Amino acid sequence: MEENENWIKIASSKDEIRFRNNDIAKVKVAGKEICVIQTSNGLKGCNAYCPHAGGKLSKGFLDNKGNIICPVHHYRFNLINGRDTNNEGYFLKIYKVLENEEGIFVGLEK
Repeated sequence: MEENENWIKIASSKDEIRFRNNDIAKVKVAGKEICVIQTSNGLKGCNAYCPHAGGKLSKGFLDNKGNIICPVHHYRFNLINGRDTNNEGYFLKIYKVLENEEGIFVGLEK
C-alpha cells in the first residue's frame, strides 16, 4: 500500500460489496460516497456523482473501453485519470482500490 494514501477497508471480499447488474456499487468511505466498479482490469473507484450535472454514477454503466458513463447526459469518464472522454474539461475524482488477501481497501489522500 502506498504511504501517501489513507487506506480504508470497505470489505473482506468482493462478495460483501453489493454490485448492481452494471458492475457498479456505491459505498460510503469516511463520509464520502464512492463508486466501486468491477472492470476487466480489476476494481476501480471514483466519486459517486458526475462532475457535469451531479448524476448518480452508480446508476450509470460501463462502455466497452472501461469508461464509466453517467446516466443523465451520457458523459464518459476514464477510470484511470478521471478525464471526460470528450475533453470538455470535466474531471471525475478517482480513488485507488486495492484488493488483497486482507480484503478490499479504498485509498483516500492524506
